[in-house]
This record gives sequence, C-alpha cells and structure tokens, in this order.
Amino acid sequence: MVFFDKHYSLGMFSKIALAIAFSPRMEALIAESKRLKDLFHAELLLIHVGEKTVVLEEKLHEVLLKHGLLDSGVKTIWAEGKPAKRILQTCEAENVDLLVAGALKSESFLNYYIGSIARKIIRNSKCSVLTLIEPLVKPTPFDKVVINGTEQDQTPLVIQKGLEWCKLDGARQVFVVNEIKMYGLKMATAGEGNEEEIASIRRKLVADEVAYVNDILKDLDKGDLKVNVKVTCGRWAIELAKFSEDVKADLLIVGDEGKLGFLDRLFPHDLEEILNNLPCNLLILKK
Repeated sequence: MVFFDKHYSLGMFSKIALAIAFSPRMEALIAESKRLKDLFHAELLLIHVGEKTVVLEEKLHEVLLKHGLLDSGVKTIWAEGKPAKRILQTCEAENVDLLVAGALKSESFLNYYIGSIARKIIRNSKCSVLTLIEPLVKPTPFDKVVINGTEQDQTPLVIQKGLEWCKLDGARQVFVVNEIKMYGLKMATAGEGNEEEIASIRRKLVADEVAYVNDILKDLDKGDLKVNVKVTCGRWAIELAKFSEDVKADLLIVGDEGKLGFLDRLFPHDLEEILNNLPCNLLILKK
C-alpha cells in the first residue's frame, strides 16, 4: 500500500529562498523566483553570502523595483562566511521549503554542471532544491516535465509532489520514467530460451515496471495532465538524464534519499550522473 504526505500537498512550498550572487544572471534568477512565489503564493527570501555594500544594495533595489517585488514582503539576508554553510543555516533557520539556485555552464564543452558550493547545498539541504540552467528575465512555465519513477522508497512521494507542481504550473506533457531493475542480468538468465520466450520475458519486465507506476498514479488527482509512463533499462540516473535530453524536457524532478550514514559519501554516485551534465532544469524534492 502506498502512503502519501497529505500535509505537504496542502501547501507544497510556503517559503522560497533564492541564493544570489551579483552575477549577470541575478535578474533572471530573481524573475524566476518571483514567478514561483506567485505560483505557490509563497514568501520569498533572498540570501547573499558576501560583503554588503551600498553599490550592491542599490543594484538589488533596482532589480526588485523592476520586477514589482519592493512592496511584496521580500526579505533579504546578507551573511558572511562559507557560502554553502551559511545558505544552509539560513534556510533551516527561516524554515525554507524550496531553495532556488543557478547552475553553471562549462563553456569548453557547452555543458551545464553544478559547482562545488551547489553540490554541498544539494547533498546537505533539508529543503527541496531547484537548479535553473537558463533562467529567463521573462520566465515561462515548465511545459514538458520528466519525473523519476524508478522504484525507490521516496518514489510515491516524488510522483505525488511532481504532479502537484505540474498541475499548478500547467504542464502540457508529463513523463514518469521507470527503470527495469537488473535488466541485463534478467535477460542474460533468459538467454537460453527461444526468441518467443525471450520476447515474452522482456514484455513482462516492462509490464511490471509500468504496473508499479500505474499503481501509484491511480490514487492521485492528475487533473487535466497528460501523464505518459515510460520504461528504460540501464543505470537509472543516466537513462533519466538521457530521456530528459531526448524529449527536450524543461524540468526533471527527482527525489533524495538523504544521508546514508556511514555510506553517505556514496550517495551522490547516481545523482552525480545528472549533476555532471544537467539535461535541463532540475528539481530535487526532499522529504
């Protein structure tokens, strides 16, 4: 039986934080955060780790004024110290639900990647994290969304929250992607059969993974969403990133198992496959 976090679904995100650096993309990130603030009827908190100067204050004031945020209760926190640590401390102290951050672009390979500060935030944040690779000064909804449906403990909640996001944002296409576990081993075991037997086993493997996702979906309010269930084989993170790139997704939604104790340093291995070369904007939902 699948259990869902009903309390979370009532508000989803009530306080959104944006980690700002005074880079050329700051205005676009603020504009994107305002869109999310309005979408979720949430409070917006801006966090800057670094020196507070009159010049920077004036620059921020201009951007907030331009985007109609001066009189909207936006709070700005200026902090000093190690960026990742101070951002995480602030989010926890302020009860932030969603932290927004920008990804970096590797000009040499024209790929997107997460810097060391953002990786620390993603691994240690107690709130959900949205990483934007190409924030827009005039933001638009995420039309095409991919949700990780790989069978994990947090998957039912990830699908539930993912669909809630998609309904609010008016997504036009939603894909829930599941992976056939140990596909190579299972097909190798079936290798001694004839072609018809092998094909039958392959169909059953696909059907089982589709059934897993559909069992979750049947209890959820999908509204007018068009939800497509897709099945892949291989390492889930690699296949998920590849699928997102192939369909030109606007947003990829995955979950987070959190810290794994003694083996915590091994946690990023699957997620790193996505973080090393982001296929699109990435939302990591925390429990």
